[in-house]
Amino acid sequence: MSDDVTLIATAAMGLESVVASEVKQLGYDVSVENGKVMFNAPVSAIPRCNLWLRSADRVKVQIGQFKAITFDELFEATKALPWENFITEEGKFPVSGKSVKSTLHSVPDCQSIVKKAIAERLKLKYGVAGDLPETGALYKVEVSIHKDEATLSIDSSGSGLHKRGYRIGQGEAPLKETMAAALVLLTNWKPDDPFIDPFCGSGTIPIEAALIGQNIAPGFNREFASENWKWIKNRYWEEAFEEVEDKANYDQKLDITGSDIDHKMIEISKDNATEAGLGDLISWKQMQAGDLSIRKANGYLIGNPPYGQRIGDRDAAADIYRDLGKIMKELPSWSVYILTAFDAFEQKYGQKATRKRKLFNGFIQTNYYQYYGKKK
Repeated sequence: MSDDVTLIATAAMGLESVVASEVKQLGYDVSVENGKVMFNAPVSAIPRCNLWLRSADRVKVQIGQFKAITFDELFEATKALPWENFITEEGKFPVSGKSVKSTLHSVPDCQSIVKKAIAERLKLKYGVAGDLPETGALYKVEVSIHKDEATLSIDSSGSGLHKRGYRIGQGEAPLKETMAAALVLLTNWKPDDPFIDPFCGSGTIPIEAALIGQNIAPGFNREFASENWKWIKNRYWEEAFEEVEDKANYDQKLDITGSDIDHKMIEISKDNATEAGLGDLISWKQMQAGDLSIRKANGYLIGNPPYGQRIGDRDAAADIYRDLGKIMKELPSWSVYILTAFDAFEQKYGQKATRKRKLFNGFIQTNYYQYYGKKK
């Protein structure tokens, strides 16, 4: 097979440009569509992208793309693709699917047809008379049909890339690690700048900031499905892990603080930071946001405060925003970035944002309010 592949880095809605910027920094040219970033790259990009992409959800290998308005077309076009170049004889290949605005709207039927077509192709190529064993490495196939255009891909990540491997505890509504990293990447924060998250919960935003600050690859502490794929040379993984170690800047000093009103969350944050190997790099404090005291001239405050969406919580959230606004009004040199679904945030905070960006925190539509500090 060719040493070049077409890769898809999937992204949460609103984060496509962040993911695209990360892919470009790795040296690959991209095209951007809703929810995904496409790029052609050497096979060696699969380990690198899985290890380095902070804001992407997954990295998929595109096997083929074609129009299909009948089940026969879907079957034949799928069977014509070179699956034997990717899936071994004993490989396990479950098929998931989705269909949007397409003639073939029955997802279970599409999955079944794609599964059968791949199996027939592999049995023909490997000379297997009966059923394929499917006892080997995992190749999660996805059939995605949008406006009758079918895209077939294999997920190279395994577990979603937000599963960094350091979260051993969490609160009720934890922020995904990929979103937390994106919130930091959407700012101009540099490792030398003070950094505060006064609503740290289980510590995700400060931990992701520390990983960014020391240029530690977010995937350094986990495994990927594609590590077991025979067509990816072992040396590609070895070289990728060597790059991760070479580029990490463990000597970079950081001034990062996470605080929360709940002392239990502070203990969880400490445990998570220790698991990530950052135990001594982040300061943790149990306190409410209204007691925040900042004495440094310049810095960045990034937070994901309570949204006040449950009955009885709206007034409490409004009070938090009001108190924070009063504190930060006295610190015009600080940049403030707040993610919330609270529709009257600017009114309660007491200042119109320099910019706001629509993002989805899971299925919740939020705005990322950005206040740019005037540096002293």
